[in-house]
Amino acid sequence: MYYFEDFPVGAAFDLGTITVTEEEIISYARQFDPQYFHVDPERARDSIFGGLVASGWHSTALFMRLFVDTLLSQTDSIASPGVDEVRWLRPIRPGDTLRGRFTVIAASPSKSRPTMGVIRSRGEMFNQQDELVMTIAGVHFMGCRVQ
Repeated sequence: MYYFEDFPVGAAFDLGTITVTEEEIISYARQFDPQYFHVDPERARDSIFGGLVASGWHSTALFMRLFVDTLLSQTDSIASPGVDEVRWLRPIRPGDTLRGRFTVIAASPSKSRPTMGVIRSRGEMFNQQDELVMTIAGVHFMGCRVQ
């Protein structure tokens, strides 16, 4: 189990990989972001992307899956008030294998709740060519080991 004290500034965690299929891209987009370049491979060829691409929201959900499976589920996570910024830098295409990384950029004990700390993070996702495809700036409330 990881606690606030286990997340010093500069600590970086590899979140593993996930491969995206055409079927997953289309299924997600049909439900949440049905723009033609996410749901129609034929029409997507004529788009600015030149083919089917994942919704940015899908890429954010994929990052969250890696984050929870690899790290967050092993912490004393209390909650999050949200994210400060999400950037989709490159399109994610069918067959891409994505790798996530979580880096602590700030950590401070809570002023109002001595049993928790506040962590600010930079999440990154890279494709199989090691190109940065997404970033997310997060805020996390984490329980302290010593209470």
